[in-house]
Amino acid sequence: MFFFFVCLFLFLSAFNIFLPIHNSLLCLYRSMIPVTEFRQFTEQQPAFRVLKPWWDVFTDYLSVVMLMIGVFGCTLQVMQDKIICLPQRTFSPNQTELMCPPLSTNHESIVPVHELKGLKTNLDIQQYNYINQMCYEKALHWYAKYFPYLVLIHTVIFMVCSNFWFKFPGSSSKIEHFISILGKCFDSPWTTRALSEVSGENREEKDKKKNSASRSTLDIPIGEGNLEKTESLRSIPEKIVVDKPAASVLDKKEGEQAKALFEKVKKFRLHVEEGDILYMMYVRQTVVKVLKFILIIAYNSALVSKVRFSVTCTENMQDMTGYRYFCCNHTMAHLFSKLSYCYLCFVGVYGLTCLYTSYWLFYISLKEYSFEYVRQETGIDDIPDVKNDFAFMLHMIDQYDPLYSKRFAVFLSEVSENKLKQLNLNHEWTADKLRQKLQTNSNNRLELQLFMLSGLPDTIFEVTELQSLKLEIINNVTIPAAIAQLEDLQELSLYQCSLKIHSAATSFLKENLKVLRVKFDDGRELPQWMYVLRNLEELHLIGSLGSDASKNVTLDSLRELKALKTLMLKSNFTKIPQSIVDVASHLQRLCICNDGTKLVMLNNLKKMVNLTELELVHCDLERIPHAIFSLSNLQTLNLKENNLRTIEEIVSFQHLCKLTCLKLWHNSIAFIPEHIKKLTSLERLYFSHNKIEILPSHLFLCNKLRYLDLSNNDIRFIPPEIGVLQSLQYFSVSCNKIENIPDELFFCKKLKTLKLGRNMLSVLSPKISFLGVLTHLELKGNHFEFLPAELGYCRALKCSGLVVEDVLFETLPSDIREQMQAE
Repeated sequence: MFFFFVCLFLFLSAFNIFLPIHNSLLCLYRSMIPVTEFRQFTEQQPAFRVLKPWWDVFTDYLSVVMLMIGVFGCTLQVMQDKIICLPQRTFSPNQTELMCPPLSTNHESIVPVHELKGLKTNLDIQQYNYINQMCYEKALHWYAKYFPYLVLIHTVIFMVCSNFWFKFPGSSSKIEHFISILGKCFDSPWTTRALSEVSGENREEKDKKKNSASRSTLDIPIGEGNLEKTESLRSIPEKIVVDKPAASVLDKKEGEQAKALFEKVKKFRLHVEEGDILYMMYVRQTVVKVLKFILIIAYNSALVSKVRFSVTCTENMQDMTGYRYFCCNHTMAHLFSKLSYCYLCFVGVYGLTCLYTSYWLFYISLKEYSFEYVRQETGIDDIPDVKNDFAFMLHMIDQYDPLYSKRFAVFLSEVSENKLKQLNLNHEWTADKLRQKLQTNSNNRLELQLFMLSGLPDTIFEVTELQSLKLEIINNVTIPAAIAQLEDLQELSLYQCSLKIHSAATSFLKENLKVLRVKFDDGRELPQWMYVLRNLEELHLIGSLGSDASKNVTLDSLRELKALKTLMLKSNFTKIPQSIVDVASHLQRLCICNDGTKLVMLNNLKKMVNLTELELVHCDLERIPHAIFSLSNLQTLNLKENNLRTIEEIVSFQHLCKLTCLKLWHNSIAFIPEHIKKLTSLERLYFSHNKIEILPSHLFLCNKLRYLDLSNNDIRFIPPEIGVLQSLQYFSVSCNKIENIPDELFFCKKLKTLKLGRNMLSVLSPKISFLGVLTHLELKGNHFEFLPAELGYCRALKCSGLVVEDVLFETLPSDIREQMQAE
């Protein structure tokens, strides 16, 4: 401010007007309204400066200078006499302008003071004031009167236009949000780490390429050099995956903050890219400033000549003053004339700057922003280009400092986000924590189960004793070459996981993996690398493959799985896929769970001559498929949850000499045919959850039966022929309508499990004592009034194996109760 006044003093001195207004300037500097009060027109948050390119900053300074001109002129208008008038006695009709005689500067002609004489006007001070006021209002041109106010008004409008988009509710909220996110992204430790990592990787790649190129220039055969260079280039991506750069781990708070920033950037991008209100607001305010500039230049150039020092006043005031013609001097005319020319110069520069801004707005496509230079410089190739208001703000940021866009781009990259998630994941899941989660699974392997994580922790490859890995609902899983460190890994389960795998990891799994389980929602999500696992022995696929899955190309390659022995499919087939037939020569176990979809074409089963176990579960079968009778090596058949009502075809099972387990449970079978007796090799028979009412005696001619389940039927009577089953170890008739148990049942002395619960029994035979190896007895849900004391002879039966009401248990003698309760 002080510098401005000094310059203004020098400027006024150059025009010989410094002395007349010296006091006015001093008063202005000391007592005028502070210019800082006008900051409210242009004031915005300090952080908004990043959205002000150089031309906006320059025009802001020009506005301050023009504002000073306006304030200075207004102050002089208030503090100085506006006009001084003197009456003229005579005025020729042909004279168009009063010419006041100039002051004499000749010192020789100076008249002594005592000889000075003037014209007598006989006017008092009130009349002079009246004349001055009337001539100022009527005779002085409006431009000369209101010039400083016009400057002030125009300048304020310029200031408002320059900063309107910072104040308008529809745009200011987006700008504030963007600036807030931008500052956090710029200062985030993750930004620095990500850029330093990629710069380190780029430098390493360049060094490797340089070394490879130098080796290729050595005096060696061309073929050998090319081979060496190819091997070196192939080693680069593998090393990037396995050997991660050593860097300090972000603390938990910094990691969470960076994670939150990624989410904010995603949501903000979706919100801002929908419209272009910021761009349109900036364009409109620029157009208004250009039009305002043209208007000011036009009328100021035409009217600046109207600011004159001498003014003729011909107002009729003769009745009040006695004079009609007056010669007036506009005291501020000379200064206002110079200020107007100065103001026009500033407005001209301001207008040229606005024209340049308009050129920049319309010549460059500001509604699209490409991060190509950032992608090339950082090596982060997945940074997306943006559009609309998001693109416009980034263009504005580049005018301030391109580094902001570069650092902000890190939070637009999914690769960067995945790296951050991986870093936080490794920090959270240490190797020791993973070892604590190890459990032994059904295959007697050490298994680690991870559920709903953001990725796969790298620390998992430090748990070298791991044998089975189960991943559930984990997106963006990447299996690197480091999986080769898990030398004992033989089993992998992927339940609804999106997976990427390194080529070296594929080679490792190809040689070592024995069991693979995949649960998916769409057949296209099946991992293609599973078809090259030549040592795979078990494959479990769970998911919808569609009604035409037999034509699905994703299953055609199963023929390459030469070691496959077990195949379990839970889907919705209508016929056996051809790809399954292709592995029929070595497939031993096939399980199809069809979720209620009717399986109609089963002729392909005839080709699976080596099958030892077949499960057709929930396939809506109404009869036993004839194709099964050709499977001479079949040992276990499971037809659970179908719609079987009759099983007359069971007679053909006599040709299956190796059949030992038959599961016909959860169907609608009403009776058991007599041909069941021909299945003499049966050891396990499941008839539970059917509608059987009568047990035929010939059922018990299957004298090798060790396991017989007849629970959840409508059986009322057990034939005494059951005593023939001397190998019987498990017998269940719970949830039936049985009223009596034949004593012959207790001749099956190998019985270990006997389930009689939820029937209509009222008496338990004392011959229960014959079952010396009985370990589990279920009696709950009957009409017993007491339990026989002979239960004490069942030495293997403990309290935990006796399922009975507490009241009924109390009817036993105390010594027997103590015996059962003893460990």
